[in-house]
Amino acid sequence: MSDDIESLVLDLVEWVARKPRSYAEVFDTWRTSCPRLPVWEEACDRGLVARRSGANGAAIVVITDAGEHFLWVHRRPRPAASAPPRIAAE
Repeated sequence: MSDDIESLVLDLVEWVARKPRSYAEVFDTWRTSCPRLPVWEEACDRGLVARRSGANGAAIVVITDAGEHFLWVHRRPRPAASAPPRIAAE
């Protein structure tokens, strides 16, 4: 994978890790018409972020355990984390 897309996927996962985002906000911010930079699609395909139902039924996007691990490996962990998150076996 290109360094460009890897860096952008990391930016997306960090952004979602700060707080759950509405699906509309994520789509508006991260959609792309460039087939060479499918950031949102790549993050979803890799299981780093997931779409869930929020309290009011609206779709939200949250970071997954795999996303937490991705952040820990590629940059610094979120403040409360001191060890790499464990990824649940499927």
